[in-house]
Amino acid sequence: MSAVTPSPGTDSLIARALLLGRYLDLRRLDQFEPLATNPLVVAVPEGGRAVLFRSGAVVFFEVDPAAESTFIRQLQPLVKDGMKRSEREDLRLVIDPGHTEGVERDRLVLMDTDLARLQVVADILGKSVLLAEQESRVARAFDRIEPLADRLQRHGRGVSNAGALIRHIGEALAIQRDMVGRGEIGDKPEVIWERPDLERLFLNLEAEYEIRERQLALERKLTLINDTAGTLLDLLRSKRSLRVEWYIVILIVVEIVLTLYELFFRAGGH
Repeated sequence: MSAVTPSPGTDSLIARALLLGRYLDLRRLDQFEPLATNPLVVAVPEGGRAVLFRSGAVVFFEVDPAAESTFIRQLQPLVKDGMKRSEREDLRLVIDPGHTEGVERDRLVLMDTDLARLQVVADILGKSVLLAEQESRVARAFDRIEPLADRLQRHGRGVSNAGALIRHIGEALAIQRDMVGRGEIGDKPEVIWERPDLERLFLNLEAEYEIRERQLALERKLTLINDTAGTLLDLLRSKRSLRVEWYIVILIVVEIVLTLYELFFRAGGH
């Protein structure tokens, strides 16, 4: 595999991760020849490399801003539900064959820049920007459902709109789908199985960016949102069911009254 060459006169390069949308259709990416797969690596025409993920994340290595913007514009037709404000994560990579690989302060030390190493780095950065966006989505969902829980606590009543509660549940399921399905949060990149010597680097980066901890925190919050919305929905259904029962009781009483009235009326007529 070829390697990315650091900038002239330096032993470092910049990695930049961006989340462009909720989904990137890699099957239609035929204008770039792949350099590596799982995750997919392509050459940026003006120089540098880009690693692309179905989750909508793109990680650039040693790509200048102008080339980055051009490349993103080329990807736009393949992006579903594009972001108005892209999540971003920057990391400086320092190349030092004689140094232990790992994160030091605000930089990552690597032995070299072969594509397998860059794939591992990109996997973590891509997951980090996806988690950042999901954390924002969950925070907004909490803001919307918190007043409903407060209303239930203070007044003993939920909401009258079942559609809103179902949308809360649907949003929580969509976030989980994006994390587990498209983002593959919690899974190791396939390159690790081919290069087990890179597993230590992967685990160090995973711990540095707290990938698993952030995933578990999101799952707990999503469970709470689901439970809250589900409880309110059950209460609403019970309330409607009780209301229907009262309607039935009232109709029966009315029917009995009408029947008795008719009987008394006939008896009085005779």
